[in-house]
Amino acid sequence: MRRKVRVAAYAVCVRDGQVLLARSPAPGGGHEWVLPGGGMEFGEDPYDTVRRELLEETGYRVEVTGFLGVDSRRVTVPGRLGRRTVDHHGVRLVYAAEVTGGELRNEVDGSTDLAAWQYLDALSGLTRIPLVDSALRLWRERPPAGHLTSSAHPLPQEMNEE
Repeated sequence: MRRKVRVAAYAVCVRDGQVLLARSPAPGGGHEWVLPGGGMEFGEDPYDTVRRELLEETGYRVEVTGFLGVDSRRVTVPGRLGRRTVDHHGVRLVYAAEVTGGELRNEVDGSTDLAAWQYLDALSGLTRIPLVDSALRLWRERPPAGHLTSSAHPLPQEMNEE
């Protein structure tokens, strides 16, 4: 099994009861809403990554106003067409940001096809990736350690015994 680590940076931009999201093709067809952001390029600072990705995906220039935390997920992706199964570990750095310039537009020839402001109270009706909900929890709760507590992240047995 092949192992892969991907580090990415995303932004939570909220104003007037709405959050800025981007729409991406979903595996198996259809679309799903994602946070604007994406993978770091080699040698790039995550702070610069989030600003670059927001501009690429939404047309907005942003000011990063805070670091909200880390969302870390590990999934096994089955191999297709003769490829090996991948043990994928995504490390997503989540920032708070405010729009400072630019105009809302859709990304051209990228990983998303639509950028839009969505009402926070209407998100439950949207097909979205889990990161949207995790990032909004980080934004609302502002945990001091930048990590959400949940049963999805139990302590290893040896740490429970201390």
